[in-house]
Amino acid sequence: MPDAERPKPVPCEPQSAVKPPSAAATHRRALGGGALLGLSALGIVFGDIGTSPLYTLKTVLNLTGDHPAPAAVLGVLSLILWTLVVITTVKYVIIAMSIDNDGEGGILALMSLLALKKHRRPAIVAVGLFGAALIYGDGAITPAISVLSAVEGLDIALPALHPYILPAAAVILIALFALQPTGTSSIGRAFGPIMMLWFLSIAALGVWGIAQHPAVLVAVNPLYGLRYLFSHGYASFLVLGAVFLCVTGAEALYADMGHFGARPIRLAWSAIVFPSLVLNYAGQAAIVLAGASTSDNIFFRLCPPSLLLPLVVLATLATIIASQAIITGAFSMTRQAIQLGWLPRLRIKQTSEVGYGQIYVGAINWLLMVVTIALAVGFGKSDNLAAAYGIAVSLTMLLTTLLLFIAMREIWHWGLPRAAAVAGALAVVDAGFVSSNMMKIANGGYVPLLLAAAVYGVMLVWHLGVAAVAARVRDYVMPIEAFLAQIAAQGVPRVPGTAVFLTRTDRDVPPVMVWHVRYSRALHERIFILSVATRLVPYVAASQRLSFEQIAPGIWRGAALHGFMQRPDIPGLLAQAHAAGCSIDLDDLIYFVGHETVVPRRDGKGLPRWLEAMFAFMQRNSLHVTDYLGLPAESVVELGREVAI
Repeated sequence: MPDAERPKPVPCEPQSAVKPPSAAATHRRALGGGALLGLSALGIVFGDIGTSPLYTLKTVLNLTGDHPAPAAVLGVLSLILWTLVVITTVKYVIIAMSIDNDGEGGILALMSLLALKKHRRPAIVAVGLFGAALIYGDGAITPAISVLSAVEGLDIALPALHPYILPAAAVILIALFALQPTGTSSIGRAFGPIMMLWFLSIAALGVWGIAQHPAVLVAVNPLYGLRYLFSHGYASFLVLGAVFLCVTGAEALYADMGHFGARPIRLAWSAIVFPSLVLNYAGQAAIVLAGASTSDNIFFRLCPPSLLLPLVVLATLATIIASQAIITGAFSMTRQAIQLGWLPRLRIKQTSEVGYGQIYVGAINWLLMVVTIALAVGFGKSDNLAAAYGIAVSLTMLLTTLLLFIAMREIWHWGLPRAAAVAGALAVVDAGFVSSNMMKIANGGYVPLLLAAAVYGVMLVWHLGVAAVAARVRDYVMPIEAFLAQIAAQGVPRVPGTAVFLTRTDRDVPPVMVWHVRYSRALHERIFILSVATRLVPYVAASQRLSFEQIAPGIWRGAALHGFMQRPDIPGLLAQAHAAGCSIDLDDLIYFVGHETVVPRRDGKGLPRWLEAMFAFMQRNSLHVTDYLGLPAESVVELGREVAI
C-alpha cells in the first residue's frame, strides 16, 4: 500500500485509560496516609541498615585491638556517625531520591532514565547492570550475617546453647526461604510495628549506655574521626572497610522509593531510624569507654540481663525482616532485568492483589537459599562473614555516584564545576570505602565478587544472544506488497477468523507469518501483527500502550509497549484495539508464536561457539513466551524453526 494511502497509526484510548498507579499510590490507598506509609517503610526499607548495630561496632573495634584506647573508640564512633550522615542522609535521602524514573529508584531505574537520553550509551548500561549484579552478590550475605548476629546473642544469655547457634541460624534461614512461595502480604502487615519496636528498643538501650559515659557525645565532632583516620596509618585504612558496614542497607532506600514514595522514606529516616542508630552506636561506644569487654557482642552488652532473651528474640525477628527485604528486592530487580531484556524469562508469581511489588521468583529464591546457607555454614560466625561483607555494596555505591553525576548534568542541568564538586566529594568517600573493602578479598571478599561476576555474565550472554537472534530473524522479513502478491499468485485461501502473529520485527511481514503460510497453505481473513517491547520507563500510560495501523485490507500491524514494572497483557490490549475500531474477531482468535531453536552458524561469522552454547542452554530453560505474555494456552499455535547465530 502506498504511504499516502496507508492509514496513520491509531493509539488505543479507551475511556478508562489512565496511567497505572505506582506502587507508592497502591500502598497509600491500602494504608491510608503518609504516616502509615512511613511505618510500613520501616519494615521493608530499613531492615538491613536498621540491624547493622548488631555487628558493625563490634567488627570495627576488633580491628583496633583487644583493649581499644578511648581515642580509638571516639574516633571510630565519629567515623560511623558521619558515614551515616554523608552516605545515607546526603547522598541517598537528599540527592539520589530527588532523581527518579517515573517514581522508581535504584541503580537499574537510574540507568534506564539516563539511557533514554541517547539510543546507544553502552558505558551507562554496563555501569548500571554491573551495579545491579553486585547487589545480588552482597544480597546473599545479608541474610546470613544478620540472622547469625542475632542468634549469637544466645552466647551471652545462655552460653550452654553455643553449639546450637549455627544450626538454629540455618533452620531460621531455611524456613524464611521456604515461606517465600506463600507471599508476604499477611506477615508484611506486622513488619512495620515490629521494626518500630526494634528502633525504639535500640534507641532506649543507647540512651542507657550514654548515661554511663556521657562524654561519648563529643564524637559528633568530625575532627575525632578525621584525627583517628589520619593518625593510625594502614590500621585506620582497614577500619574504614568495617565502618562501611553501618550503611550497607542505604542502597535499599533508593531502590524501594517506588514502593512508598520519597516523602515517607525521608520521614521515617529522619524521625526514627537515623536518631535510633546514632543513639545505639553512641551507647555501645559509651559502655566500652566505661570498661565493657569487647570480646563478645557489644550490642547485647547494652541490655540488662533480665531483658536479654526478649532482646535476642526481637533481634532475630528484625533480622528476618531485614532478610525478607533483601529477598523481595532481589525478586523486584530480577523482574526489571527480565523486562529490560537482560535476563532469561523466569516464572514470576504475583503473591498479592494489593501490591504489584509483592512477587515470587522461584529460581532466584532457591538459588539465594543455597548460597546463603552455604555462606552461613562455611563462614560459621558473623565476625567471619563481616570480613567478606560490604565490598560489593561499596562498589555499587561508587557506580551510583557516577550515574548521579551524569544525572546532575543532564537532568538537573548543573554546570560542570558544581556537579563535579558535589559528585566528586561523594566519589572520594565512596572510593575510600571501596579501596578499604578491597583488602577483604583474600578473607572472603571474593565470594560476592564471584557471585556478581556470574550474574553479570548471565546478563551479558543473554543480551548478546537475544540481539543476535533478532538480527537473524530480521533477515527473513518480506515486504507486505510482495507477500500479498505471492499468496494471490499461489491461490492461498483466506479462512474465517483472526490470527495474531507475535513478532520481534517492527516492519513488513514477520517470518512466523511467512512460515505459517508456507506450511499450512492458508491464511486467516483478519491478521493482526503485533510486536511487544519494553520501554526504559517503569510505567507506560494505558493510552500509549498500544498503537496500530491497517497496512493492507484485513491486515493490521500493532506495537504494544509496557514499562519495566508492568506485566504484558496481550488479550487486554487486543480488546482495546477492537474497541478503538480494529475489526478483529475476539471470539474467533488464535495466536501464532515463533519458537527459535538456536544453532551455531557454519560460516564462522556468528557468536563464539561457547557463547552460543550458553545462550542456547538459557533459552531452552527460560519461561515460554506464551506463559510470559499471559496468552491463553488453548489458543496458541507454536511454529518452531532453527536460527543460526
